[in-house]
Amino acid sequence: MATPPSTPRADARRTSLPLTVVGESPRLRADAERNRIRLLEVAADLVAEGGAECLTMDAVAAAAEVGKGTVFRRFGSRPGLLFALVDHQEQLFQAAFISGPPPLGPGAPALERLRAFGPATLRHERDHKDLYIAAHEDVFLRYEAPAYRLRTAHLAMLLREAGTEGDFELLAHTLLGYLETPLVRHLLTDRGMSAERLEAGWHALVDRLVGAA
Repeated sequence: MATPPSTPRADARRTSLPLTVVGESPRLRADAERNRIRLLEVAADLVAEGGAECLTMDAVAAAAEVGKGTVFRRFGSRPGLLFALVDHQEQLFQAAFISGPPPLGPGAPALERLRAFGPATLRHERDHKDLYIAAHEDVFLRYEAPAYRLRTAHLAMLLREAGTEGDFELLAHTLLGYLETPLVRHLLTDRGMSAERLEAGWHALVDRLVGAA
């Protein structure tokens, strides 16, 4: 995943710094990136249709009508493909809360952005639930992932801007705990809670933390 600086700034735009081959033409690099994105889109379709267990290098190659070696050269292994696919979906979501339209993106008061973040996260991860469940199998690595650190920094920034009292970083971790994919899946599937109830619970939690009436 794209790694934020050592002290991440949630209000900064992400910058891609791809490794390039000396002497490689811009056209070739652009073609390679387009091909990579196409393979990721094919992989996303496979996961959406049959779940993460259907995501294999052979399946992606067949669906994309390319040789299996092409997929291996792009991603190295199935875990590498899964990692890249999660990163691809996460970048789309990050663009929404970093630079997208309000209330999720800039332009709305901090409290409104906090209230919008939870439902947006729940919907995004519900749309890609099998992918995120597979990516969260190692819970300890999850907390070191750049995407998690960026979400933490973003929520801490909004809590600070909203005038919240307390340790912003710890409060941000508390809020993210509410959105943990395995917990949300348990509440929706095993406990039979509605998505609307979870979203209302997020709003109530944010309002209490910020001290809204």
